[in-house]
Amino acid sequence: MSRYSSVFKDESKLDINYVPHTLLHRKLQLNLLNQFFRFAVENPGGMTQRALIMGNIGTGKTVLSQHFGLDITKEAKQRNINLNYIHINCRECKGSLFMILQRTIMKFYPNFPRRGYSAEELLQALMQILDDKDAYLILTLDELETLVQNEGSDPLYNLSRIQEDRINAPKRLSLICILRQPEHLENLDPSTRSTLQRNIIRLDDYSEAQLEDILADRVSLAFRDGTVPTQTLTLIAELGNCERGNARYSIELLWRAGKYADASELRDVSPECVRNAVASVYPVVRKDMIHEFSLHEKLFLLGVARHFKQTDSVYISMGEAEESYALVCEEYGETGRGHTQLWKYVKTLSAAGVIETTVSGVGQRGKTTLIGLPRVPAADLEQELVKILMQGGR
Repeated sequence: MSRYSSVFKDESKLDINYVPHTLLHRKLQLNLLNQFFRFAVENPGGMTQRALIMGNIGTGKTVLSQHFGLDITKEAKQRNINLNYIHINCRECKGSLFMILQRTIMKFYPNFPRRGYSAEELLQALMQILDDKDAYLILTLDELETLVQNEGSDPLYNLSRIQEDRINAPKRLSLICILRQPEHLENLDPSTRSTLQRNIIRLDDYSEAQLEDILADRVSLAFRDGTVPTQTLTLIAELGNCERGNARYSIELLWRAGKYADASELRDVSPECVRNAVASVYPVVRKDMIHEFSLHEKLFLLGVARHFKQTDSVYISMGEAEESYALVCEEYGETGRGHTQLWKYVKTLSAAGVIETTVSGVGQRGKTTLIGLPRVPAADLEQELVKILMQGGR
């Protein structure tokens, strides 16, 4: 029986639906949401509110809203206020207001009839339910662009008008709308667009350092101590930064890398596990591309691949790459090329997306080019290059 133990202690903390207790690098935005909806716990029913959260994929729009929802409903409960937060993904509802309202009502009454009502009737039914229960609702419409593209301004207009028609009744329904890009608002009529644009929260892309903070936090929750080295986190953060600061992609990459570590029965999640994970998501290097490289470009790349296969480093210096290349040339009986020519090889391989280059930073003497292999498993690349070279692919 194997003594191997998984690198994970609770991989559910890497699930896309997990809402962390601490929301890193979004404190200002969370405070803004709390200020916009403060009335919900201080003067419930006195007013209604609409807020718009915008940002690219992986900037934390959904988790920000859900974190806010958990916080404000907890406070409301402590004050004996029946405040509900419901998060609906418009894409999952096929951009249909009918389906959105149906799912919302079923949060209160799971056996509510699925047929026999129009969207307008469902909206009236929702308001009646809130009245009957003396309840208040913050309804979040995630991926709003799907609803706008499918049904235009009418859904948001109707959701807003239902409150305006209840002049002497408590204001029970507020909205949070989430979308990626502001151009989707151009499909709304001016009145609806103006209403939404009053309270905008914009989420900038995460920086590489911020991604590393987020990943370190998830590692502490999801992995056993000491199983994810710093160089692995650095590599994933760099890759996430290349995807426009996408935290969602970075966390998924961390999970996949952990799965590769478990599958290989490794004690820790190495950078090579990350490369395998990247290749499983984006197979960026095609075999026919490798065939197109010159002989010495292949030999240089083979030296780089072997270095990364034998170490857990994220980068190799130009000098180390030249040493590895010299050993490969000796193995294949080839006369090595000079530094200037090798530098041209590096630029060619970098342009093809096989390797990445950067310049050494603080803490290193002088400046030198550093070479990374972030998106290709070193072992797979070595195997493919050796096969091509043995077949005379020169």
